[in-house]
Amino acid sequence: MRRITSSGATPAAAAAGLWLLPGRLGEVLAVAALLASALLPLAEAATEAPPPASSARHDYEDALRKSLLYFEAQRSGRLPHGQRVAWRDHSGLTDGLEQGVDLVGGYYDAGDHVKFGLPMAFTVTMLSWSLLEYGADVADAGELAHALESIKWGTDYFIKAHTRPHELWAEVGDGDTDHYCWQRPEDMTTSRQAYKVDRDRPGSDVAGETAAAMAAASMVFREHNPHYASLLLHHALQLFEFADKYRGKYDSSIAEVKSYYASVSGYHDELLWAALWLHRATGRAQYLDYVVDNADDFGGTGWAITEFSWDVKYAGVQILAARLLLSGEHSPRHRETLEQYRAKAEHYVCACLGKNAADGNVERSPGGMLYVRQWNNMQYVTSAAFLLSVYSGYLSSSSSSAGGGEQQSVTCAAGGEAAASAAEVFALARAQVDYVLGSNPRGMSYLVGYGARFPARVHHRAASIVPYKHSKEFIGCAQGFDGWFIRKGANPNVVVGAIVGGPDRRDRFRDQRENYMQTEACTYNTAPMVGMFAMLNRLARDEAPQPPRPEASSASQPGGETSVNR
Repeated sequence: MRRITSSGATPAAAAAGLWLLPGRLGEVLAVAALLASALLPLAEAATEAPPPASSARHDYEDALRKSLLYFEAQRSGRLPHGQRVAWRDHSGLTDGLEQGVDLVGGYYDAGDHVKFGLPMAFTVTMLSWSLLEYGADVADAGELAHALESIKWGTDYFIKAHTRPHELWAEVGDGDTDHYCWQRPEDMTTSRQAYKVDRDRPGSDVAGETAAAMAAASMVFREHNPHYASLLLHHALQLFEFADKYRGKYDSSIAEVKSYYASVSGYHDELLWAALWLHRATGRAQYLDYVVDNADDFGGTGWAITEFSWDVKYAGVQILAARLLLSGEHSPRHRETLEQYRAKAEHYVCACLGKNAADGNVERSPGGMLYVRQWNNMQYVTSAAFLLSVYSGYLSSSSSSAGGGEQQSVTCAAGGEAAASAAEVFALARAQVDYVLGSNPRGMSYLVGYGARFPARVHHRAASIVPYKHSKEFIGCAQGFDGWFIRKGANPNVVVGAIVGGPDRRDRFRDQRENYMQTEACTYNTAPMVGMFAMLNRLARDEAPQPPRPEASSASQPGGETSVNR
C-alpha cells in the first residue's frame, strides 16, 4: 500500500499508521488479481469442514432491528426528528455548495466521511433486493418503515446527485485529506470538493450501479409510494442510457477515487446488472435483449467468479439471469444464453460449497467462514450468504412450479458430487449468517451491539469520539488522533448494527481501533443481511417447538371466553 508522509503529522497519528493509508488499494489490487485469473484454471482452495453448528439459538429479530439502526449512524446531512441514533448530529450541510448543487444527504460508506457514489449505490441496491425477496418478513417483524427509510435516504440523495440526464455527482470529499484527520463528522474541516461524471468524463460503472439502485428501489416503493417509485424509475432509465451511451470507467474521470474504490472489474458488469434490474422493474424485452446480446462481449457468460462485491457484480448478474431461466420469464431465443448465465451462476454457488474441481473454490476458515481476502472479508461473507439464499429460493420455486416432484439442483464440476440441493445451498447461507452472529470459534458476534460479545473498538471516527450533543467543543483534525484514536478503551458510542471486517483465514480477530482491516465496518457489509435476518426470524419461529395447547376450562362456555391464559 502507498503511504503519504507529511511534516504536519502528529506522533500519535504516525504511530496509528492507518491515517497514512490512502484507501482500499490492497483490496483493489487483490480484485485485479482475481479477475486476471478468473478465466484460467485455479488451484483448488482448502475447504476444511466446519465444526458442528452451534446449538445456540440466535435472535434474528433483534439482529434485524439493530442492522437497520446502523444506516442511521451513517447518515450525512440534516438528520430527521425521528433519528434514533442519538450520538449523531447534522453534518455535511454545505456539500455541493462550491459547485452550485445541493449534495446534502446520503451515506458515509464506513468509518470516514467521504461520500463515495459507487459503494453507496450498491448498498441501496442490496437493501432494495433484500426487501424484494424478503419484504414480507421485514414487515412481519415490524421493521418495514425503517427499512424503507434506509433506502429512501440513499435514493433521495441520488435524485439530487443526478442533476442532468448525462450528469451524475459521484463523490463528495477527498479520501486523502479525509484520512489525515480523525474528527467527528459534525466537526469536519476536510475538503468537501464534489466530483462528477458526464459526457466528457464518463463513468458507466457508477452511473450503471446508480441506475440499478434506482430501478430496484422503484419496485420496493411501487406499493407504498407510487409517485416516488415512478420518479426513481425515470432517473434509472436516464442513468442507464447515460452509462451505456457514454462509456468509460469512472476512476479514469475521477482520479481521486482510484486509491479507494477503483473500478477494477470495469463497467461491463454494471451495465448488465442495471439492464437486468430495469428488465425486472419495467418488464420491457429490450433490457433482456441487451443482457443476452452482450453476454459474451461483456463477460456475463465468460467470467467464472468466486466473489460478489461493490466492484465485481458478475455473480449477481448471473444469478439474476438464472432466475429468469428458472421462472420461465424469457422467450425461446433467450434460453441458450440464459443457460450459459446459469452455468456461471452455479460456478459461484459451487465455489462457495467447495464443490468445484480445478476451477477453484472459496477458501474456508477452520470455523467455516468463507474467506476471500484479508481486508474486510465480511463483505464477501454477507453478500455470499444473500446470493446463496436467494438462489436456493429460485431453485425451490422452480421445482414447485414444475410439478411432478422434480427437484431443481445445482450442477457442480467435482467428480462424485455432481449435484447440490437447494436445501444444501441454503444451509451454507444460514451457516454464514450464524457465523457472523457468534457461531464461530471465538464466540464473538461481528454484528456490533448484538449478543454478549462484540467488537468494542470499531474503527469509526464518530463512534470513537465523545458525542457532539454531549460536548460541542470543537475537536480538530490532529486533536482527534491525540485525544481519541490512541485510547485503548472501548468507543464511547456503539455503532449498533455495523458488521466489521471480521476475522482472518484462521478465525483470528484483534479488536483494536488501528486494525482497520478487521474493525472497520461498511454499509455494504450490513445491507445484504437486512433481508436475511428477517427471513431467518420467520424460519426460527416456524422451527420453534410450539407449547402444548392448554385444556379448556370446564367453567368456560361453548363460544364464550375461557379463563385459561387470558
